[in-house]
Amino acid sequence: MPHSKTGPLAGLKVLELAGLAPAPFACTILADLGADVIRVDRAKPGEDVLGFAYDPLMRGRRTIGVNTKTPEGVELVLKLAEQADVLIEGFRPGVAERMGLGPEQVHARNPRLVYGRMTGWGQDGPMAPAAGHDINYIGLAGALEPVGRAGERPVPPLNLVGDFGGGGLLLAMGVLAALYERTSSGRGQVVDASMVDGAALLTTHLHGLRAAGVWPGERGENMLDGGAPFYDTYETADGKYVAVGAIEMRFWADLVKVLGLDPAELPVHIDKNEWPRLRKILAEAIGKHTRDELVAKAEGTDACLTPVLSPWEAAEHPHNQARGTFVEIGGVVQPAPAPRFDRTPPGTPEAPHAQGADTAEVLAEFGMTEDDVSTLRSAGAIS
Repeated sequence: MPHSKTGPLAGLKVLELAGLAPAPFACTILADLGADVIRVDRAKPGEDVLGFAYDPLMRGRRTIGVNTKTPEGVELVLKLAEQADVLIEGFRPGVAERMGLGPEQVHARNPRLVYGRMTGWGQDGPMAPAAGHDINYIGLAGALEPVGRAGERPVPPLNLVGDFGGGGLLLAMGVLAALYERTSSGRGQVVDASMVDGAALLTTHLHGLRAAGVWPGERGENMLDGGAPFYDTYETADGKYVAVGAIEMRFWADLVKVLGLDPAELPVHIDKNEWPRLRKILAEAIGKHTRDELVAKAEGTDACLTPVLSPWEAAEHPHNQARGTFVEIGGVVQPAPAPRFDRTPPGTPEAPHAQGADTAEVLAEFGMTEDDVSTLRSAGAIS
């Protein structure tokens, strides 16, 4: 029987050519929301070093082992693409074409297919063929330079901005936009998702603030980059941290009450000339309490004071538990699918399957007989 899932994308069939973080994340989003994602892995189990057991980025989809270095393997993927809605790849520009699986080759078989491409620099431009990683892409996009303390070097915000926010999430959005357009045109198209483009897009607000004259300073000297004492993190008495985001006057007033400070003795909180003095006052007041003591004092107020949790602590927080923000899949605690849907909620994703584990099942669903599968195996085209 065809593989059935729940969620708003149930019935959508996606082929994923195995790759690294951003493209798999896009496919994870689609799979989480109900799409039937089939990951095309290398033919020999253990040969693929791109993932690891129980990797959350591999959840919720099936996997087939295909040797795309053989003509039979390439032809197999093209046949699967004939029945798919989406194909996603994350190779350097030109690699898919050399494999025989580029957009022209695939669209010749299925002109309705949406072909999603994930790269760092984009499919064209002078840097398109070059190697790189998240830190390089966000550096070129202008998304790395503003992150860090004043007078210090930029700090990479993990690989969240390039790989995931500006990469996989942007690709998933682009694929969905192309699918929507297909409902009127009946045609597929190529979605060129670049991490440079996506990371730059994430800085849109900063460009607006700069143009409005409210982001005049250098790194670490502005309201939202840790420059403002009322929008920063502070160490508590137990060596942990709290986040303070009391920008508006009414929130600032609540924070002052929570910390037991006298408003009459405090400088105007938005006066930049007073920020150094105000930071010392806040640091001293916050440092007298443990993190959890302060969080308890702020509960029920609008002080905008919250704990700074590790990813592992976050799963244990009462709010996240109440909403089911994290789930356990295959023994690994990880974020649940998002966003939420009231009529078509997706189910809990399946744990990652072993590489190539679903080859026979998937090929049967695509109409191949046991003899067809046996022939492909003999040719070394599948695992």
